[in-house]
Amino acid sequence: MAVDEVALKVLADTHHARAVRPFGVHEVAGHLVKAYGIEAPGRAVEDVAAGLSIAEAHLAGAALRGSLGVAVLLVHAGGDGDYVLVHTWIEGDMSDLAVFVGPVGGPEGLRPGRQGLAPCVWEAAVFAYERDAWVRHVLDGDGEIGERLAAWSADVLEGEVR
Repeated sequence: MAVDEVALKVLADTHHARAVRPFGVHEVAGHLVKAYGIEAPGRAVEDVAAGLSIAEAHLAGAALRGSLGVAVLLVHAGGDGDYVLVHTWIEGDMSDLAVFVGPVGGPEGLRPGRQGLAPCVWEAAVFAYERDAWVRHVLDGDGEIGERLAAWSADVLEGEVR
């Protein structure tokens, strides 16, 4: 069997909750961008300016990828480095994801992650929440689209994820 039981046990033994803080909704490159910070123990996201700058560059060409003009930004102060993820809702109930990685505390060193890199367990928890908020307020919501987007904007995850 190819299951690495030793590595899985280490992961299970060291798994912990991480703080999640909302940083508002911003207009970036023609998109509504809901921003979050995720914090490993001992780390803090003071602001999301570097993440918004990366998101702006990425979203500038998002129309070519079918963007609907709505995105979620995660700025993750991780235990082993810093991460910025830009998740954009696109046509056909699909999404587009860009992951940027860099050294701890070095936002100028953030670069696109390797092909195939996907969200970690904490980032996936925020994206799961956001997927449900998107469906609840925008796709299945009532009222005009502006009202639906306002409801989505106000629905934020705060506290801890595991």
